[in-house]
This record gives sequence, structure tokens and C-alpha cells, in this order.
Amino acid sequence: MSSAATSTESDPSDLFEDWLRAFAHSLDASDSAGAAQLFASDSYWKDLLAFTWEHKIFSGRSEIAAAFSATIRLMGPRDVRRAASRPGPVARRRSRRDVIEGYFDFDTNFGTGTAFVRLIVTDRGPVAWILLTTLQELREIEGPGGKLPIDDGHTWLERRAERQAFANRDPQVIVIGAGHAGVVAAARLGQLGVDTLVVEKKPRVGDVWRDRYSSLTLHNEINANHLPYLPFPKSWPLWLSKDQLALWLETYAECMELNVWTSTEMCSAIYSEAERQWTVDLRRCDGTIVQKRCRHVVVATGISGSIPNRVDLPGASEFRGEIVHSSDFKSSADYAGKNVIVVGMGSSGHDIAQDLVANGATSVSMLQRGPTCVISRNPGAAMIYAIYSSGQAIEDVDLVAAAIPYPLLKESYKFITAKAAELDQPLLSKLNERGMKTYFGSDNTGFQMMFMRGQGGYYIDVGCSALIADGTIPVIQAEETIGLNAGDFQMKDGSTVPCDVVVLSTGFLNMQENIRAMFGNEVADKVGPVWGFDEDYQMRAMWRRTGQDGLWITGGSLLDSRIFSRFMALEIKAELEGILPSRDALPLQAGVDAPELEVRRAWSSTGLSLRTTSIPIPIQNKRRDRSHDRSRPSYY
Repeated sequence: MSSAATSTESDPSDLFEDWLRAFAHSLDASDSAGAAQLFASDSYWKDLLAFTWEHKIFSGRSEIAAAFSATIRLMGPRDVRRAASRPGPVARRRSRRDVIEGYFDFDTNFGTGTAFVRLIVTDRGPVAWILLTTLQELREIEGPGGKLPIDDGHTWLERRAERQAFANRDPQVIVIGAGHAGVVAAARLGQLGVDTLVVEKKPRVGDVWRDRYSSLTLHNEINANHLPYLPFPKSWPLWLSKDQLALWLETYAECMELNVWTSTEMCSAIYSEAERQWTVDLRRCDGTIVQKRCRHVVVATGISGSIPNRVDLPGASEFRGEIVHSSDFKSSADYAGKNVIVVGMGSSGHDIAQDLVANGATSVSMLQRGPTCVISRNPGAAMIYAIYSSGQAIEDVDLVAAAIPYPLLKESYKFITAKAAELDQPLLSKLNERGMKTYFGSDNTGFQMMFMRGQGGYYIDVGCSALIADGTIPVIQAEETIGLNAGDFQMKDGSTVPCDVVVLSTGFLNMQENIRAMFGNEVADKVGPVWGFDEDYQMRAMWRRTGQDGLWITGGSLLDSRIFSRFMALEIKAELEGILPSRDALPLQAGVDAPELEVRRAWSSTGLSLRTTSIPIPIQNKRRDRSHDRSRPSYY
């Protein structure tokens, strides 16, 4: 019987149950080879903490078998069951394959997990093509919710003020930054009962958005951007303004009872290996220095970094006008009646140029240093996030989005980018006619993969492209220029472009340089480069243990922060409870028997038992790009 015929003629729920029973039996029997046989030859398994205490991905039966062999006995997965709180299995068409998608829950020695699986039906029955396993809760650890009111003679407001003051106690975690990533991380930790202090150098929560240029809006739809626990109001527009987001972050911090110190800046942080804690000096708004100790520091100051990349323009020393980096650019109204050249044609460059035109700049030109990936917001970029408009619960969609492995993600973006390029061709042709260079990324995977790789040079069109296409904003190619003089930009053909102001929309240094400025060279070198794919196609140094003990980094889009903050918070909570294995005792890192021995000791006070069998020698999980193995597109 053919795969397509089987999947369309059989009940998806029955096929899902068949596979789930077989998978549960293999796990109960600690049969790693049997579990791996329930996967397709070209399958992928991604795990977020549930089996490995890491962010890991495995491809092909042999890797998957070795990964199960190294983890099953230690982690003790059991009680595999269909997820009652999630939609039932359904048959869909994905990447030109008939698949069955479903969710299931399971328990481990450490907590409760949820999984998302895509099955394909073969002659030997359903097998997994894509599996995501995630840790969702820790065992026997309660958060603050559902407890009886405290009757200590104080009002809620008095107790709230006392908790925020940290007058007589140290926090367990200090989060640096109260932007969206910081408040989401603090909310996740708070729901796990972790005593968390958030410090923000600006006067108000959300000022990191509030203080940006006035025309800024989010470039993806509201459905993909909800914060955990408190979604945006249904009456809000599809694309949020930066002021709406700033307001919501401030409201969110209050509603989630986050302990935030605004107008507070971290001066220094020193980690004691012996005490396994940080000593952090914080400068308050009145200039006083407050010293706090904590086990963990979470840096939430943005994955793009905050140290401007200031390019040196030829002739800048002779220029009598103003040169300002986009990070210091506040209001286009300040430049009404001025001739402005914007250097850089990424998102911020386009937004600033458009805002300058709208606010009365005499002339606005853009200097392009390399090709730009341009895509329409709708329908182009909207295709990336279309799954979030499907009507499914956002937590379910997050699991689907997190499940897609890198090779398939790469194919997906190539497919979407090609489709968007076809739809956007009339606009792109007009941009090219005006002298603008466009492309679709180095490998035609488009803007989203450029973002994930830590690259700039892309723009989701929210109106500036039309201004370039009609000649309102001329494009200057860098190789055609000589440089600045007192009041002009000189061109090689002898002409000049009048210039009173230069706006450098040239991005920021890697987040590692922020870490260097905050914590010193030794810590920065341990952490290494931040963001972009590592050898396992996970984001480098993000949402999980970094090379520096007790230091964590969070950031990315609102969607990224929502999905991965859960796992970062669980890992931090597990460490505080003494149940997180040390680095050399992780299931895929340690030698024979070491993980079980160490974890058994860590858990000796909890009364929980582990299975008494030895741990096989772990696999060497070396990644490879297998995207060339398939010619068909893969998408959500």
C-alpha cells in the first residue's frame, strides 16, 4: 500500500495511537534501538531539556538511536500519553508529503514534558519524520500560583513594595534590561517562584521601545508577538506601534508583579567560582551604589548588542555637519529643513529615511554599501508567520515552530523567498531601476535566515520602497563616492550631494562586546560570539547555559523570547533546586555511569528514584547540513 493511500484512507487518530503505543513501549523497555526504528530514515529529533538537559537536534536513525541510548535510562521517560489539552491528530500536506501531526505528553525523572510529532505513513506503518520533545514543568516544585492569601497584617500593596525593595534580602536572579526579553524572562522565573530583580537603566519599563524614532512599528503581525500569560488585546491593530508595545511592557510588568528597579545601571559584576554566585554593584537613580548577590545573571539587552558599529567615512574630519548613529536618532522633526544622507539600507536605515521625508527634511538620500534583501510586509513577510493566524492556540503553534530542524527550515525559507520574490518583482524592478542593489540573501533563503544568522541588510517594506521607487529618496552606491567634505558628499563623477546630517544606520557590534564591556574580557571570551547558528544549528549562547557559569543571555524577537524563555527559566530553576546536572555530567557529555551517579546524588534529598541501569557511552553529535538531500520545499 502506498504512503499517500494509507494516510488518506486510514483514520489519522488511529495511526497516531498506533505509533504512540509502540513508542511508549520502547521507552518503557529502555529499548533505544526499538524507539529509533519508529523513525523514518531521513528523520529529525529535537530535544529541549526533556531528554538531554540541553538544546539538541539529531538526524537519521543511527544518531537518534545513539541519543536515546545515552538518555533513556537516566531521564526515565514514561507514561507517554496523548495530550488531552491539545488538538487531536490531523492529516496535513507538508512539504509535498502526507503527514499526521499530533501532540503527546510524558513524564521523566525530572518533570513533565510535551512533544509535537509529524508522522509519515509507510508500508510498515506510521513512522516519525519530525519529533520535538520539550520539558514543560519540573517535578514536585510549585510556583506562586493558587496559594492562599497571606494573612500577616499587611496589605497586598505593602507586601508588594517590600518585595520590590529587596531591602533585607538578595535576589536569586538579576535580569539586566526591561525590554520585552527581560520582562518575559522575569515573568517566566516568577511563575516558577524564583525571586527575581530586573534592573533597567532607563526611567520606565518599555523605554527601550518608547525612545526610538516615532514612526517605528513592528514588522510582523500581532498574532506572532503575544507575551506569555497576557496576550495583547484583540482590539489592537495587526502591526503594533513602538509606543503600544512600550505601554504594554510597562503594564505587563505591573500585572505580572515583576520586581523592577528603573533608572538603575549595573556598574560591575564579579563571579565567585567557590561560592557559585555573583556580586553585582548597581547604581541607583540618586547615585548610590547598592550591592546585591545572586546565583544567576540574565542579560536581556538585545541580541543585536548596544555598542554602535560606527563606520569611518572618508573626509569625516572635514565635515562641519552632524554625524549621528541610528541608536542616538530620536526624532526626524529635529532635522526638518536639512539635507540628510542615511548610510546603510537595512531596516533602521529605511525606517529613518522614510520618517525624515515625512517630517520635512529638505532632501534624504540613502548610501548603499552592499545589496539589500527587500520583501513586502504583506504578502511576502506575512507568509513566514502565517501559521500564527491559523486559529490554533499560540502555545501549540510555538511547538510546531520550534520543531522545524535547520535543513528543513532552510528549504522553507528558500521556498517562501522565491514565492515572495515572484510577487514582489514589479517593486524590485523599480528599485533596481533607481540604482538600488537587491538580492535574497547569500543562499536565497531571505530575510528571516539573515536575521537568524546575525546578519543585517534586509528590509520588510512598510512604505520606504515606494519613496525610493518614485525617486523621492535617491540611492547612492558607496563605490561611486569619494567621501565627505565640509558640507557635501563628493562623487567620483565630479558631482556632489548636499549634506547637513549623516545618519549611520550601520548596526551594532556583536553582543559578545556588550558582555565584554559589562563583565570583562575573561567572561566575554568564555561566552564567545552571541547569536547565529552554532555547530548544532541552535542559537549561540542564547536561552541556555553559556560558557560562563551563572550567566544567561536572552533576546531576539518577541516570538523567540516567548518560546525559549520557558526553557531558560526551567533550567535556572533546576539549578537553584540542585537538580540540574553539571556540564560534565550531562547525558551526552559524560562517560559511562557518571551522569546517573551525579544526578542520583543531587536527587538524594528529594526522595525520587532513578532507574538502576548504567549509562552507555554518549554519541559524538556532529552536525551536518543535509538540506541538499531534498529538492522539495518544506514549510510550516
